[in-house]
Amino acid sequence: MMEPKYLKQGDKVAIVSTARKISKKEIAQAVKVFKEWGLIVVLGENIFKSCNQFAGTDQERLSDLQQMLDDKSIKAIICSRGGYGTVRIIDKLNFDKFIENPKWIVGYSDITVLHSKINKLNIESIHATMPINFSESSEDNESVVSLKKALFGEQIKYEFKAHKFNKVGTVNAPIVGGNLSILYSLRGTSVDIDTDNKILFIEDLDEYLYHIDRMMQNLKLGNKLKNLKGLIVGGMCDMNDNTIPFGKTAYEIINDVVAEYDYPVCYNFSAGHIKQNFALIMGREINLKIDNLQTTVEFDR
Repeated sequence: MMEPKYLKQGDKVAIVSTARKISKKEIAQAVKVFKEWGLIVVLGENIFKSCNQFAGTDQERLSDLQQMLDDKSIKAIICSRGGYGTVRIIDKLNFDKFIENPKWIVGYSDITVLHSKINKLNIESIHATMPINFSESSEDNESVVSLKKALFGEQIKYEFKAHKFNKVGTVNAPIVGGNLSILYSLRGTSVDIDTDNKILFIEDLDEYLYHIDRMMQNLKLGNKLKNLKGLIVGGMCDMNDNTIPFGKTAYEIINDVVAEYDYPVCYNFSAGHIKQNFALIMGREINLKIDNLQTTVEFDR
């Protein structure tokens, strides 16, 4: 797996919008923080465009991302926000120059599309908070701090209290995954990730509980869960239910689906659509240790 070069002061980073539209005000704090880190911020030409819910037309969003992929002077591409729309441009992007000069691509949620594509290219990427999530207290925000550590090559180690559904064990393997709904939507496509001998990370937001079950059953039937080395379950937030309840929480659904497997499983990991959205270097080997007291996730350097 290829590792893009870590950032240093004076490097150029780009902010682009590949999905839902965004305003200048909404990214102002992130631009301020990146500059405080000593970085030069370059904005996509069409970043503030609007086409219904999208940040400009497909062609405008594609043009911005393609330009930054091709520009050797850009050392990281940070997606402004998620929403929906990245899948509409993924097959039109040319990654030839990106492969020659890999750079960090950052984001989560809808940006899982890019993580999946980049993982297929054997290049690491960063699942992390985005400019839309930055606030005036960002300097002290653990999500932002973890993003900086990932970008600048500092040691990354997370520790969490044990969850009642956890399966204990220790394993070292590459981490892949992202938003469950996006991973589900990519099944059977050219960017459907390989999960064999990997640690799968999943998270989601605002889904019906029966749909969580349907997506997990899909992964199971497609042998995406059978040969895992481990599973990390992040935030499963603001779930919806029908008038006749499904009868289980999202964590209970996932726990039931993976009950027959003996690999270690961690629940309640702080990543996803939650306040503390810790950075994960996708494609990087991690040491996952789960015991009766806590879960430890440490990235290889």
